[in-house]
Amino acid sequence: MSSSDEPRRVHFQSPEYLVDRLDAIADLFDKDRTDLLVEAIREYIEETADSETFQELVATKYYDDQLEFETVKQLVGAETAQRLRLLKADLDDEPLDLAAPEDVDIYGEDAVTVDTTADER
Repeated sequence: MSSSDEPRRVHFQSPEYLVDRLDAIADLFDKDRTDLLVEAIREYIEETADSETFQELVATKYYDDQLEFETVKQLVGAETAQRLRLLKADLDDEPLDLAAPEDVDIYGEDAVTVDTTADER
């Protein structure tokens, strides 16, 4: 068991009717309330992380420097986080200021000049 898998005590309040239903389900399956809560949280996190809306929100906040890379990695996984890191680096780069080549005629002899001043749109 890695250090990130070590159990951690969490305290929260919940409406009584939810706790009662959870306990009834735990009894039905002969499970512990904590096991059911951990399973429900895990499923919710996996479902949320796979959501396109969630991933777009994470990307937007990362690109706007509102999330650190390590947080992004926890939220969407290492592969997606690395892809976002590469895209962010690409977006942060200044566009190349390249002049058009003067020694190459990219249109060849097929170039046609169009008079756009005659358009009456």
